[in-house]
Amino acid sequence: MAKQFSDLGINNQLQARLKDIDITKPTEVQKKVIPFILQRKKDLVALAKTGTGKTAAFGLPLLQLITPEHNTIQSIILVPTRELGKQIQSNLSLFASYKPEISVIGIFGGATIKSQEEALKRTTHIVVATPGRLIDLIERKAIDITNTSYLVLDEVDEMMGALHLEVESILKEIPKTSRILMFTATMPGTIKQLVQNYLSKNVVTIETDMVSVGHQGILHQYTVVEPIEKLDILLHFLFTRDDQQGIIFCKTKAAVNKLGKNLAKNKFPSGTIHGSLTQGIRDRVMGQFREGHIKVLVATDLAARGIDVKNLSYVINYHLPDTYEAYVHRTGRTARAGANGLSLTILQKEEIEDITGFENELGIKFKELKKADSGSIEENNTLLWARKIFKTKPNRTVSDEFKSKIKTIFHHLTKEELVEKVLANHLHHLAQTNKGKLNK
Repeated sequence: MAKQFSDLGINNQLQARLKDIDITKPTEVQKKVIPFILQRKKDLVALAKTGTGKTAAFGLPLLQLITPEHNTIQSIILVPTRELGKQIQSNLSLFASYKPEISVIGIFGGATIKSQEEALKRTTHIVVATPGRLIDLIERKAIDITNTSYLVLDEVDEMMGALHLEVESILKEIPKTSRILMFTATMPGTIKQLVQNYLSKNVVTIETDMVSVGHQGILHQYTVVEPIEKLDILLHFLFTRDDQQGIIFCKTKAAVNKLGKNLAKNKFPSGTIHGSLTQGIRDRVMGQFREGHIKVLVATDLAARGIDVKNLSYVINYHLPDTYEAYVHRTGRTARAGANGLSLTILQKEEIEDITGFENELGIKFKELKKADSGSIEENNTLLWARKIFKTKPNRTVSDEFKSKIKTIFHHLTKEELVEKVLANHLHHLAQTNKGKLNK
């Protein structure tokens, strides 16, 4: 099979640009999809996992097929979230910098419709959009998609839930001559129906190493806990991987906020992201996460779409996802670009039977991870307590006179003696608290 981008049909200008940004070898999905888009005229369904280079697989040939002299929107790329949209827009702009006359515009939440209407008055060749915002602009007659030659549906399995009506509405708007290029990590019945209804009869399906998500270098584990110990087990896991980055998935925004507060209280460098946050906050959190200032990101499924951070060591399912597709997308955040990763699911007893369904449907095998014992949990919580003290900022409102009285009480103690006494006091308090909980 072809080994270089030149063998795939990518022109010299784009090849030089790829070399500038240190992209030298095409991935499997790029080897299969790029020549198909350049050489064939048929619709496409590409089964490809996240993190395999899909953006370049459709982006590079689309850039090459653009006619800059034509002042029309020639390609539309639909995505489920603005995070993914911004990522794709950024990558395409980077690829296209060799040819600045090609215009790539993003239209999704986080910016005013008015500013996007103004942007669309200028020459636009490629639009990256979320379905809802694109429909808003169509209804305002601010965008004309009737000359579109290519419609890309990226991560379409994520759009076939709450966004399926918007997606179908857009499919009805584009001309019948448009080529539809669909990318998905899973192939549920809703997508098969979409293909049957809107894609041509001679549509081609390309599979790229989709035997199972178990072949991505991901270790799938689960641990069984009581509801009352769930947070302690999580904190124990995170403390043992203090130097690594990962994402924790929760089902709801409320759960994300609650867990985020608990992590902050225990001095973990963490952040939260969900759909109700403003775009400014989401951008700031994601910037801190990409730069490594945030080690743990707590997120809902949809908000995490488009998160492409290198070297994420683990994904934690704090809540078991509702669908097999969601599990594929969650785990796809780790083990990217050939690296290894861990997916840990924290279960309650009644959820154990659900694991078999995930194994059978996705072709993976879970290994049970024995939860930490009570002694390890107590030790971990004490270390977290010590870290909280270490990171506590001095109270500048306390008077010097009062501080002097406190120092007088402790002044005969060495540092070692003070640590021993403070620790003993904490452990005694902890034992009394636990005893009270048991009695209750």
